Amino acid sequence: MALSAFAARALQPPLQLERGAPARTTCPRRHSRVEAELAESRQGSVAASVFADPPRGVSPEFNFQPLQDEPLKASYCLAGAARALLFALLLRGRRRRMHELRRRWDLGSLCQALLTRGLAALGHSLKHVLGAIFSKVFGPLASVGNMDEKSNKLLLALVMLFLFAVIVLQYVCPGTECQLLRLQAFSSPMPDPYRSEDESSARFVPRYNFSRGDLLREVDFDIRGDDLIVFLHIQKTGGTTFGRHLVRNIQLEQPCECRVGQKKCTCHRPGKRETWLFSRFSTGWSCGLHADWTELNSCVPSVVDGKRDARLRPSSKDRWDSPNTNPDANSPSPKKVKNTSKSGKNFHYITILRDPVSRYLSEWRHVQRGATWKASLHVCDGRPPTSEELPSCYTGDDWSGCPLKEFMDCPYNLANNRQVRMLSDLTLVGCYNLSVMPEKQRNKVLLESAKSNLKHMAFFGLTEFQRKTQYLFEKAFNMNFISPFTQYNTTRASSVEINEEIQKRIEGLNFLDLELYSYAKDLFLQRYQFMRQKEHQEARRKRQEQRKFLKGRFLQIHFQSQSQNPSQNPNMNANQNVTQNLIQNLTQSSSQNSSQKENQESQKQNPGQEQKDSNTSNSTNDYIGSVEKWR
Repeated sequence: MALSAFAARALQPPLQLERGAPARTTCPRRHSRVEAELAESRQGSVAASVFADPPRGVSPEFNFQPLQDEPLKASYCLAGAARALLFALLLRGRRRRMHELRRRWDLGSLCQALLTRGLAALGHSLKHVLGAIFSKVFGPLASVGNMDEKSNKLLLALVMLFLFAVIVLQYVCPGTECQLLRLQAFSSPMPDPYRSEDESSARFVPRYNFSRGDLLREVDFDIRGDDLIVFLHIQKTGGTTFGRHLVRNIQLEQPCECRVGQKKCTCHRPGKRETWLFSRFSTGWSCGLHADWTELNSCVPSVVDGKRDARLRPSSKDRWDSPNTNPDANSPSPKKVKNTSKSGKNFHYITILRDPVSRYLSEWRHVQRGATWKASLHVCDGRPPTSEELPSCYTGDDWSGCPLKEFMDCPYNLANNRQVRMLSDLTLVGCYNLSVMPEKQRNKVLLESAKSNLKHMAFFGLTEFQRKTQYLFEKAFNMNFISPFTQYNTTRASSVEINEEIQKRIEGLNFLDLELYSYAKDLFLQRYQFMRQKEHQEARRKRQEQRKFLKGRFLQIHFQSQSQNPSQNPNMNANQNVTQNLIQNLTQSSSQNSSQKENQESQKQNPGQEQKDSNTSNSTNDYIGSVEKWR
């Protein structure tokens, strides 16, 4: 009873001093020294001294008078109840010690009052801010102060839901990149599944008719033997990037050794001190700066064989008789695309092409920066051209700073139709002597020669299709790159703004290159589709063979288990012969399929292969039907 009365007195609010009355330094409750000093410094109680000035961070005009009563009363009531219970439970011998500790707790109660007041002010401000926001979102709710208890609960639930969503998002996707991708997924439309990474239509419609031998490119490249890859580097086609891929980005048993500060790398065959790559970054410009097809075809054998005598260079007739340059070699069966030197080395030519207008503008920008390519030899038929056959477009050391109009006006500019000239056999038109045949006939011969040489090369790629170029090279030479190629759509040529008139003039100056590029792009995309279909067919064939093997294995295990229990299978003797015949037919069909595959790889698919495939598929269907009928 005494405990309850004491607790009731403790729960009562403290007495407020009248205005003008002297402050009391002592009281029955034994105020601490801090309370006494605060009471003497200003009229009023401790609470009055606490609430004299606004807290830090709160504006002086902020009306917090209504907040003085309720939080203060609640805090004092809770503190008084706690003290009453604590002193009632303690023994009388320890109350004196607790009185000493109480003096320290009074400072803590002061901090508690300050904290309570700050939180109340912060909550009041937050309430007004949220009220203003929700008044705009939910029109009827004009003020949070007028909201009822149900609205407060709804507001609290929405805030908690938002915080929970933020926590879950940070846990699932802690990085900012993932969050940006999620936002872009909601904002951006779905990508077209029929568009590839090269911005070209996946449903390609061919324009030219090519045979199976033209589309299938599987080079029997032996890096340990005498095979050699010869890279024909045309200016401003991305050949520098592709050349670096060949020496730094290919998975090899013995990778190329590239030292810091040196452009050339050492690319030796495994176990030999011979190179397997003839390019700028492996052997340097051994046949001259940016040597064309005519120069490489006569120079590479001499350089590789170590014979510099011009008499050993094959003539134009010998070059056209080679399997790499024969224009009539259009048989359906794939052949080894290579050229052979007198020492028995096989040369596999590769190159990269580019859109003619973009390449022309890129070369002009490169010439503006001071490029001349004076070190190019232009050797044809054993001699370089004379100054009358190939005049210079500029006087001085270089042609730096030339405008585009002057670059286009020069009739002897080798940038015009450069790709056709560098891929054709110039000996057919008298090299650089323009008086040998009429211009129209000369252009026709050069274009047909360039198309034929390009079609019979071991590989060629396009700058605008980097990933497809990588895929076709890996399939052709059975060599894989370490990292994928990158498609750069922004180049120096793309930054040049030209009008429609200049565009048409550039196309007129490079009309042969435009026709060659159209032909090359059609052949390139047809090869890509052909190789993809071939890959899918091989995967489907492997799955079919695996299913056949599993069926045969199941039948074998099943009848072996039946043979172990002859009493439960009275018809086993009658069916055993049928089962053995089925298993034997299965093994024969799988072995026949494997042998046919080996024959296809060795003989490169003869014309009657389609009939054999149909017979094999028919026999397989008959076999599966017989198994189902027997079951």
